[in-house]
Amino acid sequence: MDILSALNLRKIYHTKDGETLAVDDFSFTLKDGEFVAIVGPSGCGKSTILSILCGLDKASSGTIKFKDDLKLGYMLQGDNLFEWRTIFKNCLLGLELNGKVSSEDKKFVCDLLKTYGLYEFKDAHPSNLSGGMRQRVSLIRTLATKPDLLFLDEPFSALDYQARLAVSDDVYRIIKKEKKSAIMVTHDISEAISMADKVIVLSKRPSTIKNIYEIKLTNKSNPISNRKAKEFSYYYDLIWKDIDYHV
Repeated sequence: MDILSALNLRKIYHTKDGETLAVDDFSFTLKDGEFVAIVGPSGCGKSTILSILCGLDKASSGTIKFKDDLKLGYMLQGDNLFEWRTIFKNCLLGLELNGKVSSEDKKFVCDLLKTYGLYEFKDAHPSNLSGGMRQRVSLIRTLATKPDLLFLDEPFSALDYQARLAVSDDVYRIIKKEKKSAIMVTHDISEAISMADKVIVLSKRPSTIKNIYEIKLTNKSNPISNRKAKEFSYYYDLIWKDIDYHV
């Protein structure tokens, strides 16, 4: 079942010097429970597309349709935790912004913290946590509002390589366990292939879709293990050539 459909999205930025076409003819559909990654050259408009899809920006033309009553969640590049709030109170922030925090909501957050190994830190402050733990708190804060669809904008970019691998595994496991759909923007091809069911490859600006790949890996499991799949290098080479990186 399709929960999101984007058709012929176009984005034009207007400046005093004229118009800049950033995104042109972007169309795709997202199925319930699907994880989609968007990759492309630096500055091609990946984050612009994500912002348009989740409503933080407006397309110049085109249409976006969501399944009725679909709830959205957005996870930023940094964890954006407030240092003066405890971990538990940071997790409640999205609920507070929605105007109400019930006892049921608090129990749900506590259960998430217990499930993902952070409950013992609920009264600590973000400065006491590692980068990976902070990113898990950020995801729990997003999940606390019970979204159906998560938007992830370079969610691991602030982490070093080892932490990035570990946290990508954590985030993937959490998203799949909670049965959420997700759209992730990343510049990391390996990350996209190892996490996504489908990878959308964008051209340089103005951004158009060059290819959409259905990722079919043998014995697909968690992202770290998926990098060892025999098909992994095949998809990597295809996507690398599509993006046309120049070193």
